[in-house]
Amino acid sequence: MNDTFSHPVRIYWEDTDAGGVVYHAQYLAFLERARTEWLRARGYGQELLREAYDLVFVVRAMRIDFRKPARLDDALDVTVSLRQCRRASLVIAQAIRRGDDTLLDAEVRVAAVGAGDFRPRGIPEPLYDQLKLLEDKIAE
Repeated sequence: MNDTFSHPVRIYWEDTDAGGVVYHAQYLAFLERARTEWLRARGYGQELLREAYDLVFVVRAMRIDFRKPARLDDALDVTVSLRQCRRASLVIAQAIRRGDDTLLDAEVRVAAVGAGDFRPRGIPEPLYDQLKLLEDKIAE
């Protein structure tokens, strides 16, 4: 089973360089927002995870392929698809699309760590069980 989540993003002046093209680092913010909304849609907002479970997800590694530029006023979709769920980490596939055009794709590895000590911590059982059901079983 694969459940692809989509989060809409509009490009504003603050996202672009002087030529109206999205600055490369801004894509990281779009990817982060989509992952945050993906968790929130499952009932686990970042603040809940921090307060109730003393847990935060941190980016451990990221591979990004920039394919085409986004520009001022573009309406984009940022997708999130879970590739792998382990006890204390996730591998997430993400893409940014404008209509049928893929502008960027990324693989993001996140680790679950304690909010206070940043030591590895298991994902809370209810969330872990939910995520295991979403895990993409298709071989890469």
